[in-house]
Amino acid sequence: MHLGLHRLPSSAVLPDPFAPTLCQSPIMRLYILLFCLSLATSSACAVPARCPSNPTAPGPQAAGDYALDFEQLFKELGEGYVYFDEKKIDWEGVHRRLAPRAREIHDRNAFIGLLEEAIDALHDAHAGLRTNTAHSFRLVPTGADIWADFDGEHAVVSEVRPQSAAARAGIRAGQEILAISGVPVMRAVAEQLEPGASPTARGWALRRLLAGRHDERRSLTLAAGRAPREVAIIDREPSQPAPAAPLQARRLSAQAGYIKVENSLGEDSLVPAFDAALAELASCKALILDLRETPSGGNTGVAEAIMGRFVREPRLYQRYELPGAGFRGRSRLWAQYVTPRGPFTYEGKLIVLVTHWTGSMGEGMAIGLDGMGRGVVVGTAMAGLNGAVYSQTLTKTGIGFNYPAERLFHISGTPRHLWLPPVRVDLRGQDDGNSDPILERALMLLGSPPG
Repeated sequence: MHLGLHRLPSSAVLPDPFAPTLCQSPIMRLYILLFCLSLATSSACAVPARCPSNPTAPGPQAAGDYALDFEQLFKELGEGYVYFDEKKIDWEGVHRRLAPRAREIHDRNAFIGLLEEAIDALHDAHAGLRTNTAHSFRLVPTGADIWADFDGEHAVVSEVRPQSAAARAGIRAGQEILAISGVPVMRAVAEQLEPGASPTARGWALRRLLAGRHDERRSLTLAAGRAPREVAIIDREPSQPAPAAPLQARRLSAQAGYIKVENSLGEDSLVPAFDAALAELASCKALILDLRETPSGGNTGVAEAIMGRFVREPRLYQRYELPGAGFRGRSRLWAQYVTPRGPFTYEGKLIVLVTHWTGSMGEGMAIGLDGMGRGVVVGTAMAGLNGAVYSQTLTKTGIGFNYPAERLFHISGTPRHLWLPPVRVDLRGQDDGNSDPILERALMLLGSPPG
C-alpha cells in the first residue's frame, strides 16, 4: 500500500509512543511506534528531487543486485503509475528491451543511467530518480531555463526563466529553435523517442534537450532572418541559487501588497513567514501572490496552511482519483478541502501569478484558489506536471524514485496538468528583461500603476 505525505501535513505532530497517558500495554506501545515510523518514513515528493537517495551509500553490490532492483522498479511502476492508459506505453516492451542489460551491469552509475532510460519511456517530467550522475539530464522544470513547444514542425520558445543562463544568452520568447548542439531539432527530438511518439512526448523530449545534461555545454541555433544565429549558453551550477528566505514581501502601493514564494512550498518555515508577511499587509485591499518560482513543488500541508488564510469556512479545492484501488478495479475518488487557519482571514482581492516554473503543489494552489473563487490566476500555462507523486526506494541499491500514483483535478473536473489560467499573458516581444509583463497585467486588473 502506498501512503503519501500529502495526506499528512508536514507540520503534524505524531504522538509519543512512550507517553504513559497513551497506553500502558507494551504491545500497544510497540504497535503505535511501528505505526508512527510507517508514517514518518513514507513520502510523496512533489517533484523528483535530485539528491542522494540514501544518506549512507551502500557498499559494493552483490551479483544480481542490480537485476533485482531493476525488476522492483518495473513492478512498482507497472502497478502504480496511473497514466499508462492515456499515454499508450508498451511497458512490457520496455522491459524486454532493457532487462538483459540490467543483468550485465556491474557499475552503479551505469545502473542509474539504465534506470533513467526506463523511466524516460514514460515521457513524464513528474517521474524520476532521487539521485543522478554528472551525465544525467537536468530536471524539468526545476533545472530548466527554456520552455518551448512545437507549433507544427517548428520548435518555438514560449518562455525563458528570468535571470537564467538562457536569459543572459539572449534567448527570448517567440524565437524559433533550428538545432540543439548542432543537431537539427526534429532529428534530436526523434532520437529521444520511439517511432510514432505523441505530441506530448515530443514536447517532453524538446524541453529536456533544452535543459541539457549536467556535464555538457549547451548551444542553440536560432532562426534569425536569412542567416541562422548560433548561441552558446554558459551554465553556472546551480543555475538558480537557493534563496536566502522562503518568501519576499512588500507593498506595491498604498492599496496593493505582494508576496512571492521562493521555491519553498515544501518547507515548514514558509508558513510562519507567510503569516508574518500577511500581518504586515493586512490593511491592503488587494494582494498579489506570486507562485512563478515554485518549480520543485512542495507538500499539501504547507500549501493548505497558506490557502487557509483566505477562507472563512472549509472549501473544496482539488479532486483526486486513485485508479484500480476500489472494488473490482474501480477507481477511488475523493475531494480535498482547505480549512480556515490563522488569527484572521484575508478577504481582499487576490491575484495569483503563474508561469511554466509553477510546478506541482504550486499548480495545486493555483487551481485551488481559482476553484474556490478566491483568486484570479494570471500568467502562462504552468509546468503541467502529472498527478500526485509517491516515493519508493529500491531494496538493494537504496536508490529512490518518484512517480505519479494519483490523478489530480481542478474541482471543475479538468485534469490539473491540462488546466490553463483564466488570464493568459503572451510573453513574445515582452520579455526583454527590463519589464515584468505578468506583474504589469496583474496591476492593470487591480487598477494600480506599476510600483
